[in-house]
Amino acid sequence: MNNSICFLVLISLSSLLHGFSSFPLCTDSWAPMKQETPLKFCSYNGSVCCNTTQDLLLQKQFEALNVIYPVCASLLKSTMCAICDQFSAHLFEIDSRPRKVPVLCNTTSSMKSHQSKVGDFSDFCTKLWNTCGNISLLSSPFAPATQGRTTDHWHSKEDFCEAFGGSEDAVCFNGESVSFSQVDAPPPPAGLCLEKIGNGAYINLVPHPDGSNRAFVSNQQGQIWLVTIPHEGSSGILGINDSEPFLDITDQVLYDTEFGLMSMAFHPNFVNNGRFFLSFNCDKIKHAGCSGRCSCNTDVNCDPSKLSADGGVQPCQYHIVVAEFTVNGTALEASMAKSSNPSEVRRIFTMGLPYKGGHAGQILFGPADGYLYLTMGDGSHTDDPYNFAQNKKSLLGKIMRLDIDNIPSAKEISEKRQWGNYSIPRDNPYIGTKELEPEIWALGFRNPWRCSFDSERPSYFFCGDCGQDQYEEVDLVTKGGNYGWRVYEGHMPFFPRTSPGGNTSASSISSIFPVMGYNHSNIGRAESASITGSYFYRSMTDPCMYKRYLYMDLYAEALWAGTENPENSGNFSTTKIPFRCAHDSLMQCNIVAGGSTPSLGYVFSFAEDNKKDVYVLTSTGVYRVTRPSRCNFTCAKEHVVDLGTHRQSSDASMSRKMFKGSKDIAFLLLFLVLYPGFDLVNHYLC
Repeated sequence: MNNSICFLVLISLSSLLHGFSSFPLCTDSWAPMKQETPLKFCSYNGSVCCNTTQDLLLQKQFEALNVIYPVCASLLKSTMCAICDQFSAHLFEIDSRPRKVPVLCNTTSSMKSHQSKVGDFSDFCTKLWNTCGNISLLSSPFAPATQGRTTDHWHSKEDFCEAFGGSEDAVCFNGESVSFSQVDAPPPPAGLCLEKIGNGAYINLVPHPDGSNRAFVSNQQGQIWLVTIPHEGSSGILGINDSEPFLDITDQVLYDTEFGLMSMAFHPNFVNNGRFFLSFNCDKIKHAGCSGRCSCNTDVNCDPSKLSADGGVQPCQYHIVVAEFTVNGTALEASMAKSSNPSEVRRIFTMGLPYKGGHAGQILFGPADGYLYLTMGDGSHTDDPYNFAQNKKSLLGKIMRLDIDNIPSAKEISEKRQWGNYSIPRDNPYIGTKELEPEIWALGFRNPWRCSFDSERPSYFFCGDCGQDQYEEVDLVTKGGNYGWRVYEGHMPFFPRTSPGGNTSASSISSIFPVMGYNHSNIGRAESASITGSYFYRSMTDPCMYKRYLYMDLYAEALWAGTENPENSGNFSTTKIPFRCAHDSLMQCNIVAGGSTPSLGYVFSFAEDNKKDVYVLTSTGVYRVTRPSRCNFTCAKEHVVDLGTHRQSSDASMSRKMFKGSKDIAFLLLFLVLYPGFDLVNHYLC
């Protein structure tokens, strides 16, 4: 079966399964806002999805119903106000179809076991029907659709609850705010086992979009190689020819401690169009074509001439660049190309940096929307003195979302004062707001170093954001979210030593606090601590690590695994876990004297391949997360089978849970396509 057919099979099977992600999110995909005082009509408090204007509108809509029975009125009011619940996106199932009312809990729907149940409200749909008669309110959201009907009344409770009752996988409304009960979390893994598969200090590893075991790796100097990844447990090493890079733009790249080729991203349709994108730094004094508007300008009340000298360089001497490239046209198919053209196809984005440090620069495509996300730090080493991260007209300290497939004319770009050749997605949060730049997806970051989308839940977007003096954080990023810097560092209020750009008060923002992180004191360091964000682990190579988020510190002295509990709640606990190197690796690790911990050097980045195996990219080489038993770690879920190569199968208990009921075959096929760890079966299937 070829790749295109396999893809269609996967899409068809995926349509049978209803995805579920339930961290707090509103129906417009925005993060909930913090409400200091309860809403007057709907009475919600804390994090809510309604402001006072929306609350007043709901009150007017309710009063227009003119319900005279108090008990019925109370139930209708609570149902209408569910739109203000911090989990309203899931109550209203925005991922499936628009709804006027939330999914109502009833005994025919399998209500999530973690949702609170209050009295007989577990069958809220029946209670609403029995209390309010046959729901003949023509102006209410419960009015039946006129198409195909001869009456404006519902015929029966079954008819009504079929229309508004919950589905098997829904978070449903039971008359109360959605709440999650803590369940027993699985025990933390005994440790993380790594196998070294390559030398070389690479800062990026991106799987080949064709789904194979090939990948692209790049160094900070500006070179990219096409490599072959060996099978886990095969004792193989990274297949690379150093003398034949896929691309070499070292003559265009400024290489320094915090400068270089920072990131690369391949177009979702790369196998057909050969387009890929690089994020790098340049020096306008050394590199021709390195020019652009300075991020310190009158728009953000910043005067470049008043910036303090940073190592004697000019303000905005250095730039962040995102540029488009393409593979050489000698290959019959882009997916078979082994080299690319070093000349830019198009300059997507260019911005002058005010200082030398803290500019991030990662690019990645959203798996659900296909847009290009660009992370940008506040541009400074300390204090963000001009308060760029909170400045609504600055792109520093932000995550941007760009459409690189629809390029406007040069005139439109100039009129809109854009920073390059891109358009703004129509559903960006600030596209119609003069206060904020339309490129912005989220704000309030110091230096977001390595972000990733969860491969099984694309709405889960994690970013590790580097702290300054006290705290390193992991943020669960949502549309329009403000993540606090420099009002907060992590959960703690932050007070800059100098602030020529002014301050932002804590009461003026709805800061979203990190879901994971660590204090600098946890690793015995002060200012030198720096987080490296990673991935939500989705490989079955280490089944005890499955469903956990991994992250490390730059200095490789500690590794954490974050566990969400309850699942899909957005609530995480973290555990510091040991890590070792596999005793049977072909390439042996350097071991810290007097112990068993490997000396990884500096941790630059994490990566994920097409099989969802996770890699740690360091100054001493490339390491892959491998089976726990290879490091003598105990994992009861680990099973080894012989499929012609020494490979690990899936967790048997998880498989039994997945492959049950009427969806056995669909789940089985989907599982085999998604987890090519079943090499033999997958070989014949795809």
